[in-house]
Amino acid sequence: MAANAPTVVPDTVEELFRDEVVERDVPWVVLVWNDPVNTMLYVVYVFQKLFGYSREKATRLMNQVHYEGKAVVANGAREKCEIDVARLHAHGLWATMQHDR
Repeated sequence: MAANAPTVVPDTVEELFRDEVVERDVPWVVLVWNDPVNTMLYVVYVFQKLFGYSREKATRLMNQVHYEGKAVVANGAREKCEIDVARLHAHGLWATMQHDR
């Protein structure tokens, strides 16, 4: 680069990031999967304890897990969902996360 070359400064943010591909952060969801180990009452208890859900909501989610095989129990940013999955694993539940589509 020549010592006398002018420095070009972008006028706008759009101009600054024109060549970069920026994808919006798609929300993530936490799924709990049915398993043959945990009782229904225990799953309701875990949902109430970890997420602060009412007994009615926790029971509805537990029934969805039991009868449909899975349920979305939380959503949000990737880091938050990773923590939620780890907490569910620590309580013995089968959980995963995926992009919300």
